Amino acid sequence: MTDADPETRTLILLRHAKAEQGSDATDDAERPLSARGTADAAAAGAWLAHHGLLPDVVLCSTARRTRQTWHGVAMGMTGSPPEGGPTGPRPAVRYEPGAYDAHPEELLALVRTVDPDARTALLIAHNPGISLLSALLDPAGIGEDGLRTAELAVHRCPSNWTEVARAGAPMTARHAARD
Repeated sequence: MTDADPETRTLILLRHAKAEQGSDATDDAERPLSARGTADAAAAGAWLAHHGLLPDVVLCSTARRTRQTWHGVAMGMTGSPPEGGPTGPRPAVRYEPGAYDAHPEELLALVRTVDPDARTALLIAHNPGISLLSALLDPAGIGEDGLRTAELAVHRCPSNWTEVARAGAPMTARHAARD
């Protein structure tokens, strides 16, 4: 949808936005976004829209904070220019229980299941897995600090999602909502 080159695909990795601190009584998967996290998720969506990086498919962890991050990103993509713009067709959204607390190889396996017709995919997950996946795809790209909350890493992938492999998807852009 957003990529002019038919021989490549775009994979956008997003670490969920900042969540509230958990308590002993709160299940980690149920922690909600903080006010800052909500704003940062919308800012990430506006950045994606502004750069024409609109997903055809969204793979999202089932944790509350990742679902809320996706909601904020979607809202940010529909903002008014220059912050964002219309998203066009709605992406297919897959809530993936396996993306919670996943290792990078497990996240890569999810990416390889993306619909072959999809040009741009967005994966919203957790650290350390999401940062380690970015490093696996482009060892020179992410650095040892990894992705911060609500930070995006854009990777250029081969023409077939099933062919996405270690060191096979260079990072072409990176964006954090806050410095």
